[in-house]
Amino acid sequence: MSPEIIGAIGLLIMIILVVVRVPVALAMLGVGLVGFGAVTSSDGALQMLKDLPVDVLAKYDFSAIPLFILMGVFATHSGMAAKLFDATRTIFGGVRGSLGIAGIGSSGIFASISGSSLATASTMTRVALPQMEKYGYKPGFACGILAAGGTLGIMIPPSIALLVYAILTEQSVGDMFIAGFLPGILGMVMYSLTVMIMVRWKPHLAPRGEKTPWKDKLLSLTGLIPFGFIFVLIIAGIFFGLFTPTEGAAVGAFASWAYAAAKGMRMRGLKQSLIETLALSAVVFFMLLGAEALGYFISVSRLSYSLATWIGGLAVSPMIVLLAILLMYFLLGLFMDALAMLVITIPVVFPIILALGFDPIWFGIIAVLTVELGLITPPMGMNIFVIKAVAPHIKLSEMFRGVAPFIVSDFVRLAILLAFPVISLGLLGG
Repeated sequence: MSPEIIGAIGLLIMIILVVVRVPVALAMLGVGLVGFGAVTSSDGALQMLKDLPVDVLAKYDFSAIPLFILMGVFATHSGMAAKLFDATRTIFGGVRGSLGIAGIGSSGIFASISGSSLATASTMTRVALPQMEKYGYKPGFACGILAAGGTLGIMIPPSIALLVYAILTEQSVGDMFIAGFLPGILGMVMYSLTVMIMVRWKPHLAPRGEKTPWKDKLLSLTGLIPFGFIFVLIIAGIFFGLFTPTEGAAVGAFASWAYAAAKGMRMRGLKQSLIETLALSAVVFFMLLGAEALGYFISVSRLSYSLATWIGGLAVSPMIVLLAILLMYFLLGLFMDALAMLVITIPVVFPIILALGFDPIWFGIIAVLTVELGLITPPMGMNIFVIKAVAPHIKLSEMFRGVAPFIVSDFVRLAILLAFPVISLGLLGG
C-alpha cells in the first residue's frame, strides 16, 4: 500500500472518530502516531511519541498562548466588561438599536483583550443581555447580536486562532496580528450596520435608545481607556519591534493583572484566574500536540504534496481551488470547533495554498474568517450554545433566527476580503 493511500485512509478514520465524538486532540494524536508508524516503523512512532510532547511544550512561540489566555481571564474578572458596555451604550445613546450596536462594539473591544470568541460571547452576554431584554429587545435578536459580536474575538488581535495559524505555518505572529486588524474592524462596522438595517426593516426587534447628552458621551470614553491602553501597548510594541509577540503577551497579561488588582482582585481571584488559564491552556496544547503528530504523518505520507501536484495539474483557476477550500472550511464548521478545524486542516491545505501562489498571510485571514462562520452557524454554532448556557430561558431556534442576518453579513465581508486583499495586507505594505 502506497504512503499516499495510507495518508488518505488515516484522514478518513480521523474524520469518523471526530463524528462519533472522540475528542479532536485524541483523534489527531492517535491517527498521527499509528499512521506515522504504518508509513515508517513502529519504532519511529514510539520515538515520535517520546519526543513530540517535549518539542511542542518547549517551543518558545507557544508560550504566548497561556499568556494571552491569562490576559483575557484577568479582563473578565476585573469588571472591565461591564464598564465597557456601559461606555459604549452611552456613546450610541439615542440611535435605534443603540444597545445592539453597543453590544457589537463592546464585544469587539473586549475581544481585543480576550483573544477568545467563546470567552467574549459568554462574558458580554452576562453583561449586556439583561439590559437588552429590559429595554424591549426581542430575545432571539439580542442573542444573535451577542453571538455575532463574540466571533470578533477570533479575528481582532491578539487572536489565539491567528496565533496558532502563524505557528503552524511558520508565519510571523506579528504580521498575522497586524493583518487581522482591519478585517476585524470591518466586521465590527458591518455587524453594526446589520443591526441598524434590521431595526429599521423590523422596528419591533428593538426600540430607540435613550438619548444621552454629548457631555455624558465624552465622559463615557473613560470606560474605554483600560482596553485602549492594553491594546495599543501590545500592537504598537509588536509593530515597532519593541518586543516579540510572546513578550507582548506577557506585558498584556501583567497590565491586565495590574488593573484587576487595582480594582480589588485579591489572592482568591488570582488563584481562580490561574486555574481557569491552566484548564484552557491544557485544552489548546493538547490539540497542538495532536496537530503536530498529524502533521508529521501527513508529511511522511506525502499526501499534501500529491494533492498539491494533482490540483496544480487541474484545468481550473487557482481561485476556484481556493473557493473549494473555503467551502470545505464552511461545511466543516457546521460540525467542528473552529480551532480544532484549523489544526486538523492546515497541514494538508497549506502546501496547496503555497503551490497555488497565494499569500499565506492573506489566506490565513480569510481562512480564519470562514472558520469563524462555524461559531454562529447551525448545528454546531458554539457561540450560540455558550449563550444558551447563560440564557437557558431563550429557545435555540430563536437564537439561530436572530443570528441569521449576521451570517449573511459575514459572507459579504468574506467576498470583500477576497476581492480586495489590500484590506488584509495594506498595513504590512502588501
